[in-house]
Amino acid sequence: MSPARRLLAVLAVLGAALAALAVAATFLGGAALSPATVVAVLSGRAPAGATETVVILSLRLPRIAAASLAGGALAVAGAAFQALTRNPLAEPSVLGVSSGAAFGVVLAQLAGLGDSLSQLLGLAGFAFAGALLAGTVVYLIAAVDGALPVQTLLLAGVIVGIFFASAITAMTSVIDVNRLGGIIHWLLGNVGPLPPVSLAVFAGLAALGFWLVLGRARELNLLALGEEAAAQLGVMVERLKLRIFVGAALLTATVVAFAGPIGFVGLIVPHALRLFLGADNRFLVPATLLGGASFLLLADTIARSIVAPAELAVGVITSLCGAPFFIWVLRTRPRVAL
Repeated sequence: MSPARRLLAVLAVLGAALAALAVAATFLGGAALSPATVVAVLSGRAPAGATETVVILSLRLPRIAAASLAGGALAVAGAAFQALTRNPLAEPSVLGVSSGAAFGVVLAQLAGLGDSLSQLLGLAGFAFAGALLAGTVVYLIAAVDGALPVQTLLLAGVIVGIFFASAITAMTSVIDVNRLGGIIHWLLGNVGPLPPVSLAVFAGLAALGFWLVLGRARELNLLALGEEAAAQLGVMVERLKLRIFVGAALLTATVVAFAGPIGFVGLIVPHALRLFLGADNRFLVPATLLGGASFLLLADTIARSIVAPAELAVGVITSLCGAPFFIWVLRTRPRVAL
């Protein structure tokens, strides 16, 4: 099968899986809903103020959309960081980028940014600045003659992540206790239903980050040959690195701003899809978008159903999956191809 046909087949399977998960997620949760009720609500036959209508249209569908956007954005960011650093263990949470973005969001929340359009953009801007700062510091610490040794990169990511986590702890320790619960809930990584304005900002920023990465997927393939070889083949290496870094940081920051720091999606999904598609980023990046959306939607559905009517943080589910996966990749790294 040609690579293009393989991509179409994988995208079709992932698209069908995402659609099936979205349908299942509509029914599952603390309030059990029958198929007839869901169909009545979606077709507009149910009363506007009915409990079932509110649950589906105001809670579950916006949450499904938010989980899909967050998962796709994190998976693409992970694939981008791995291609940029030529390191299979690079991922927003591992590199400390998520912690930097979280630091920016906490600063924005302490500054009183709210839910208006301008304030939402400001919130995302703070997260983006924090992600850029963390990623830059990690690169400056880990880079050795232009290379990024895996051990140094991991240690730098851990150190930077700990620093920003400590800074967040210091800030939250002095805020009003009534605001502390919401911040802690967000720091655990929680996908929730977003109002239309927030969802639109989320989708717009994620689309921009995705375009920044996908638009240079071919050059990313050449970068895998090494920076000198890529430059000889006509790639403007520094401009490419800046664009991919900005795109991946924007994707990470957007998710952190609207859903909190959710780890390991960017590690698990790209690795799983490379088994079927190989390392060609022209195919891998669009596949990770759907794969990440499906993975996080599944994790979020489990998180809100397994102990219903209570809920687990989706970040707990992804970490439980990601930690052993990270160990496996670390142990088999010489045999893992990018």
